[in-house]
Amino acid sequence: MHFAEPLLLQSGAQLGDYTLMYETYGTLNADKSNAVLICHALNASHHVAGHYATPKSAGWWDNMVGPGKPVDTDRFFVIGINNLGSCFGSTGPMHVNPATGKPYGAAFPLVTVEDWVAAQARLADRLGIEQFAAVMGGSLGGMQALSWAIMYPDRLRHCIVIASTPKLSAQNIAFNDVARQAILTDPDYHGGDFYEHDVVPKNGLKVARMIGHITYLSNDDMAEKFGRKLRNAAETNDYNFDFGIDFEIESYLRYQGDKFSEYFDANTYLLITKALDYFDPAREHGGDLTKALAGTKAQFLVASFTTDWRFSPERSREIVEALISNRRRVSYAEIDAPHGHDAFLLEDARYMNVVRAYYKRIALEVA
Repeated sequence: MHFAEPLLLQSGAQLGDYTLMYETYGTLNADKSNAVLICHALNASHHVAGHYATPKSAGWWDNMVGPGKPVDTDRFFVIGINNLGSCFGSTGPMHVNPATGKPYGAAFPLVTVEDWVAAQARLADRLGIEQFAAVMGGSLGGMQALSWAIMYPDRLRHCIVIASTPKLSAQNIAFNDVARQAILTDPDYHGGDFYEHDVVPKNGLKVARMIGHITYLSNDDMAEKFGRKLRNAAETNDYNFDFGIDFEIESYLRYQGDKFSEYFDANTYLLITKALDYFDPAREHGGDLTKALAGTKAQFLVASFTTDWRFSPERSREIVEALISNRRRVSYAEIDAPHGHDAFLLEDARYMNVVRAYYKRIALEVA
């Protein structure tokens, strides 16, 4: 969907003539009361569910969204939108800047979670959806869902925030900056204009992904999957005594890094991690999250995972406590799952049943 009207960003910059890629599932009912918006996390896209035939690709939340699944597309009309600055079709750094005739590169303006939500609201306007039955997201997607409740309180009846946080900790910001530095210092980055040089800062992207992936897994999950297993244990069961790959965990992380560097854009990674860093709705209220959420009207489901040390349950409880202080209806689930931050993407019967039950309640309200 193309938008000619400029979007004023929080930075003060404007983005005109931009395009948003989106994908829908299910059928919108007559009064448009069954629409659900799914907000994506860092490296995901508008392709939330289902399978593309060519190339074969499952949606990033295919276990959650679809016919008979917790977010049941036999009942709900689900929308996935690719955020501005991404590399999966929506206008981003790799697209041509109309002002120069060259790719934006590093000149693409910094965007915030609130900018993404404003753009999503415009797309909803075009579709004639005045109010969502629910806005839902995990991790960075949860931040967007929370922003929807703050920015457009009358435009959603339910807000579902999973494995998220009201702001990043200093440690999280530190991880993001180290990952960005890996990209920025890659000789192939060329100040963000690597497209013109027909290269990709693959080494920087690999290291950035490796750093990020470590934070998505729990210590227990890593120990169970890899422990101190040697990659060549079946052959010599000894160390290589060099700086190559000795351990299975090293092999796994490098594989993840290599794969990521083949499909993700370096400038997009920089933009999205900066948007993560900037998110802090309480900042304008003297750090008071209760005041930041005072204008919300939605009902909430907040879920966290015990081994998620990146966005720990304590951060979800902050959201819950602020909502309770505002006398909002809120359900909270803290799932004892071993998979760390990535648990929100994985199969866990308790987690899936919580979401399924909540959506069954929402379905009762839909005409």
